[in-house]
Amino acid sequence: MRMNRNIINRLAFGDVLRRNAKRFGDREAIVVFGELDREGLEKKLTYREADEKANQFANALIERGMKKGDRVAMIMGNSAEFVLCQFGAAKAGATVVPINPVITSRDIEYQLKHSESKFAVVDDIFLPKIKDILKNLGIDYIVVPISGNAEHETFKEFIKGMPKEEPEVEIWERDILEILYTSGTTALPKGVMLSHLNVIFGCLNATLDGAMIGFANPDAVATTLMPLFHCAQQAITYGVAIIPGGKTVVMRGFDPETLLRAIEKERITFTFMLPTMYRIILDMDLSNYDLSSWKYALYAMTPMDERTKRRLIEELGLTIMLGTGQTEAFPPTSIFRPEHQLEKEGNYWGTPCYFTEHAIMDDEGNLLSENQIGEIVLRGPNVMEGYLKNEEATAEASKYGWHHMGDLGFFDEDGLLKFVDRKKDMIKTGGENVPSIKVESVILAHPKVAEAAVIGLPHERWGEAVTAVVVPKDPSLTEDELIKYCKEHLAGFEVPKKVIFVSEMPKTATGKIQKYQLRERYEDLYKATK
Repeated sequence: MRMNRNIINRLAFGDVLRRNAKRFGDREAIVVFGELDREGLEKKLTYREADEKANQFANALIERGMKKGDRVAMIMGNSAEFVLCQFGAAKAGATVVPINPVITSRDIEYQLKHSESKFAVVDDIFLPKIKDILKNLGIDYIVVPISGNAEHETFKEFIKGMPKEEPEVEIWERDILEILYTSGTTALPKGVMLSHLNVIFGCLNATLDGAMIGFANPDAVATTLMPLFHCAQQAITYGVAIIPGGKTVVMRGFDPETLLRAIEKERITFTFMLPTMYRIILDMDLSNYDLSSWKYALYAMTPMDERTKRRLIEELGLTIMLGTGQTEAFPPTSIFRPEHQLEKEGNYWGTPCYFTEHAIMDDEGNLLSENQIGEIVLRGPNVMEGYLKNEEATAEASKYGWHHMGDLGFFDEDGLLKFVDRKKDMIKTGGENVPSIKVESVILAHPKVAEAAVIGLPHERWGEAVTAVVVPKDPSLTEDELIKYCKEHLAGFEVPKKVIFVSEMPKTATGKIQKYQLRERYEDLYKATK
């Protein structure tokens, strides 16, 4: 009988867990911590146990009628079950659709419909707001009993009695492993189709570059506290911990005391968080915790100010780095490495990861030279297969044979990539271009500022007026004080015309400020200005 070459050349996400179960067996793979440590939920899994349960989930999906390519929605927060469902669905040849569970029911319904999901795994605490939607769409589902008293079929009941051996499913490397919806810095999310090849090579970027820096290895103990329904945390959980045979400590979200206890008890070596989370940790009394195992700190989504960097390095002895990427190019795609953190000023992305190539391109498709600003483009095996049901957007994103990130930047004289601004966030005021990120960096350096977003708003005289939206750390901060501070550090045309103080920013689940909402909210601010 002729063997299908797909079996010979197989590259499949689920194989990662099967192979590691053989290599590492009884070594701990997943440990849950904090509020997840309760009855009815998985608490601690070795590589062998995780592989067997993922196989059981795969077999249960097939028995329930799921076929290769069918979509399995995951409306879940962080848990061991999330990891098992993602690996299990992959082994069954299904496509997972991770959905942010805290978005509106209307948005969840849109993603379920658009993805044509046929099955769902839902945390029971989110079931009330979507139960009718699932029923109306005819979607079969099971629950993960986060509340501890689920009244519907649970994950454990679903896999009970299922074979622990992996089902035989032919998988092509370009089969779609997951559909991730863009995080919503623009109004309408698009379904990003990521193949087994895309995700594996994205994770391998984290593994290989992490190994060179020192944080990805069999001794790694990495946090899973950022949302797993987002590609960034998946890259860390699978690329830093699971692929090299380390351990991941799963938490429901960021709680500073829970994290510190987890670092001490589980001997965590690596954390992935937002800069604001690190600042919260630094402002706590750390004398009662043994943090000696903690060696590496990755930050992402937003820049980190120099003061916070120095404190992490000097007070906690951490090796710090920035990781960047986007949903369309499974992250990380570049790393601002430890040795450059205090040497280079500004919003650097650093150097590309091993399996990614970056370039700077003008609007006509020409590649630009050192210190020339243009759109950041990239190519590599981690770039998406396309947008679901949107050929026009797919073609636009892949013009001239490169993936267009929608970000402006340049390579400096040392070959490091520096981010200037989102293309759509560049403010054009009075004939001058003002990078919003530059103004934000100055404002964030003010000791009384907690968060800041700078936007361009319609203005009859200036075209767009530079406007700062600020969450103050100190309520005594005034508009005059902040504008005076900006005048000391910025050119006149870069100084905000107005400062708007707010108690909180509209954000995505991963902490990105949704500037489009701010622009919509304050679009009439200067209407009376002549």
